[in-house]
Amino acid sequence: MKGWTIRRDDLTHPDVLDLLDLHLRAAFENSPPGSVFALDASGLRDPSVTVWTAWEDDLLLGMGALKQLDPAWGEVKSMRTAPAQLRRGVAGVLLDHLVAEARARGYRRLSLETGSNAPFAAAHALYRRAGFVECAPFGDYHDTVFAQYFTKDLAASA
Repeated sequence: MKGWTIRRDDLTHPDVLDLLDLHLRAAFENSPPGSVFALDASGLRDPSVTVWTAWEDDLLLGMGALKQLDPAWGEVKSMRTAPAQLRRGVAGVLLDHLVAEARARGYRRLSLETGSNAPFAAAHALYRRAGFVECAPFGDYHDTVFAQYFTKDLAASA
């Protein structure tokens, strides 16, 4: 959107850390025990993960991350819009950025895990609008009771 920038982030800005804390608290509040796979700051600093944040001047709009699972497969992690920025299109802009970055890296598939209950309904709608389809657990995931999995074939949707 006009005036918005997306930056690669090093997870040191206090506003970003606060948003990440909110993201983790919400995940634990809205998910049963053993069903939260959200990464904390140390997990997001892993070399296999890249974090981006969206900004409007000095105002944090949201964040999202991309984790490399293998040279042709990535995973969307830690999508979160700042509460005061909801319904402005922040999540869609960030997701488009992650998909574009995945394509630029040569990934053929992009997948994600999220919750399956009502607090995650907006996320499900976002992912479906972006061309993601439901799939079976992937990678190290095994939760089939609460978690919901989505994937997007980047080669077919280029």
